[in-house]
Amino acid sequence: MSRAATALIDLRALQANLQTVRQRCPAARILAVIKANAYGHGMVRVARVLGQADAFGVASIDEALCLRAADIRHPVVLLEGFFEAAELPLIAREQFAIVIHDSQQLQILEAFPLERPLTVWLKIDSGMHRLGFSIDKAATAYERLRRCSQVADIVLMSHLACADERTSPVTPRQMNVFNATVEDLAGPRSMANSAGILYWPETHAQWVRPGIMLYGASPCSDRVGAEDGLQAVMRLQSVLIAVRHCRCGEAVGYGGSWCCPEDMPLGIVAIGYGDGYPRKISADAVVLIAGRRVPIVGRVSMDMLTVDLRSCPEAHCGDPVILWGADLPVEEVASWAGTISYELLCAVSSRVHFSEYGELG
Repeated sequence: MSRAATALIDLRALQANLQTVRQRCPAARILAVIKANAYGHGMVRVARVLGQADAFGVASIDEALCLRAADIRHPVVLLEGFFEAAELPLIAREQFAIVIHDSQQLQILEAFPLERPLTVWLKIDSGMHRLGFSIDKAATAYERLRRCSQVADIVLMSHLACADERTSPVTPRQMNVFNATVEDLAGPRSMANSAGILYWPETHAQWVRPGIMLYGASPCSDRVGAEDGLQAVMRLQSVLIAVRHCRCGEAVGYGGSWCCPEDMPLGIVAIGYGDGYPRKISADAVVLIAGRRVPIVGRVSMDMLTVDLRSCPEAHCGDPVILWGADLPVEEVASWAGTISYELLCAVSSRVHFSEYGELG
């Protein structure tokens, strides 16, 4: 029998979250972002469930080819474009769309003969200052693409830097910069990521690009997905593999950093940082056993963690333990680890068993 650490993927919740995007942006097309193995949920699995999305967004050609190998023929956008000229013939053959964000990419594309022209997403830097053409060079880049025989269609895009901060002045400023830059340029626009979709309707435009919200988590550090009508897709769980009765003063785990304040029961859970559960976690961290919040004590080790069973004294070996899920939001776990839900979801390791549930509509 394999280890008990399991990630249960709720297919129905995944589909419902896509429907939430549709409800928020009824006039927009949806580029479902499934890069990084669909934020740890399984890229091919997620793509098959999200077949009603208009296109899929991935980071690289390797991810895109995984979709084609699974016979997923949806339009795919390479969100970082191509990394070298040698990728272009395959990109053209598979009809992947590419983001062009750099003058060197543009120069290579102009000089490279292709069997079929490509859809290009022209990325404009409206204030994030990571990727994209500066506002003073965007129109020139657009005209070069428009004249390029290797280009079929152009989508104008930018990326929001602070949309998860719901009162930040940065997003309206980026909107104004982007709109002024593309005012005289033809083609559909795209700005909204998950936070834009949820909190900034003026960013929706013709294409939206949901990522974390598809998986039921909030893009905001001070919210959980359920507050925005989202449903958690992943439930990370394991089981108790031992119940110990320790005496007052006995130290627990590596370094003996936590000591029993009284005679008490402890539970050992078969999951640790080798499975993707964060090693550095605050004293507030809990798991769920029989629907109760049970504190984690001592250090998280590679394969195991220890919990205080005083609030759940009837617990015994084999009982399920939920690390995060609908009743224990991953955003809350992330806050205990000093990180964000994106990192935790992406960090679930390959030795965790994945299973699906939920009837699709």
